[in-house]
Amino acid sequence: MTGKPREDLRLHRLATPIGDALLVSDGEGALRVFEFADFEERMERPLRLHYGLRKPPPMTPAPAPLRDAIEAYFAGALDALDRIPCRTGGTPFQRAVWAALRKIPAGRTTSYGALAAKLGVPKAVRAVGLANGANPIGVVVPCHRVIGADGSLTGYGGGIERKRWLLRHEGALAVQSMESEKRQTAAA
Repeated sequence: MTGKPREDLRLHRLATPIGDALLVSDGEGALRVFEFADFEERMERPLRLHYGLRKPPPMTPAPAPLRDAIEAYFAGALDALDRIPCRTGGTPFQRAVWAALRKIPAGRTTSYGALAAKLGVPKAVRAVGLANGANPIGVVVPCHRVIGADGSLTGYGGGIERKRWLLRHEGALAVQSMESEKRQTAAA
């Protein structure tokens, strides 16, 4: 026993255009984990670390507000994810990074360095990257919107092709390409 309080957590499976998603919510409907089914082992880590669970909670249908918001996002209502309440474990620094990620609007991207500067810790680029990578609520806490300083797509826990799909879906790849072209033109 870890000594952590027992949470009333539930597991849900939702089909998305980029693969089935596994969601964990609490009894109040707050999202705790969002992971793609082909990365189920990644889902188990935050359950173990933050909630003391050694196995996933029971599978139940997703609460309607959660399901509806995620389905609306994938149908094109990009701000629908903003309605989803989230709760996470993690360190205070990780939670600050995750809160900053939720402020990146759909259709925009930022770099690890810019995110670190926004948090007031410009030299903590690696720590920001590690916190980004430890995000237990992918897509809803949009870690996919963080890219390399040179505009390159960097790693993503759900796979780089999913990251590319999400950024295209949000219209961010077109913006990123235009900004990258401006930088290249200015440098020439």
